[in-house]
Amino acid sequence: MRARYGVPLSLTAVGAAGLAYAAGFEVRSFRLRRVTVPVLPRGMRPLRVLQVSDIHMVRGQRKKQRWLQSLAGLRPDFVINTGDNLSDPEGVPEALDALGPLMEFPGAYVFGSNDYYGPKLRNPARYLIERAQGRHGLNGNAPAVGVVHNPWEELRDAFDTAGWVGLSNTRGRLKLEGIEIALTGLDDPHIKRDRYAEVAGGPESGADLSLAVVHAPYLRSLDAFTADGYPLILAGHTHGGQLCIPFYGALVTNCDIDTNRVKGLSTHTAAGNTSFLHVSAGCGTNRYTPVRFACPPEATLLTLTAKDHG
Repeated sequence: MRARYGVPLSLTAVGAAGLAYAAGFEVRSFRLRRVTVPVLPRGMRPLRVLQVSDIHMVRGQRKKQRWLQSLAGLRPDFVINTGDNLSDPEGVPEALDALGPLMEFPGAYVFGSNDYYGPKLRNPARYLIERAQGRHGLNGNAPAVGVVHNPWEELRDAFDTAGWVGLSNTRGRLKLEGIEIALTGLDDPHIKRDRYAEVAGGPESGADLSLAVVHAPYLRSLDAFTADGYPLILAGHTHGGQLCIPFYGALVTNCDIDTNRVKGLSTHTAAGNTSFLHVSAGCGTNRYTPVRFACPPEATLLTLTAKDHG
């Protein structure tokens, strides 16, 4: 009996320890990623952009609230929120409390599917199956039915009142002490709410810098932004893979981007143009899968600097 069950019991113990670490420690081990992106015109001072994403707020997540509040101490020039603020229909007050200090800074936002709809319990293995079959979200899958509708309008109204610029299939601008930032955003491609034709045309003249913002980094959106000549695209959605393999990386992205670009700074090329792409791994999880492994929750402070040439 000892020989028959020794290995399975050992594997079970290792698995249990990994689950305990993923659910009890890493999911609350918040980190700040720092990256430098050379996209500004020559002679322009550096800009510090704080990107927060995929908060997935659930009532009672006090440590996450305090950590998000503490990010105001970074004193960014502006904030970009790339969506999925909620994972609880009653989480709006706590999400706004967490973001309150950041809303004192200029900012802009797009929404993700979880801002509009509450999450549903699903087998995590389905992400692997859908990746193999090329199906993601509503892109290739049947429309969701019986879903919970989140009170996203309350988020929108609070962000707008604070002066943050909504970028759901529209353009907007931020003015920062003599510097003007033009922003172009899309609603969430994961649930087919993106309408690029409504914002097509590329960077705006007269702005010191133009940025593109979208929740889920689907290739059709990245291709469109890059072909139009945006120097930097900011996105979230992927959770960095959420459950990763040490020294290997992510297994899934929950969209059609490749796993090599599931988080962090990379590039994207389309129609002869190349854009920088930053994908945030986010700082939360779906309430039904509150675990992270080899992929700590994060926000990112991007320092935008002058281009090396041109």
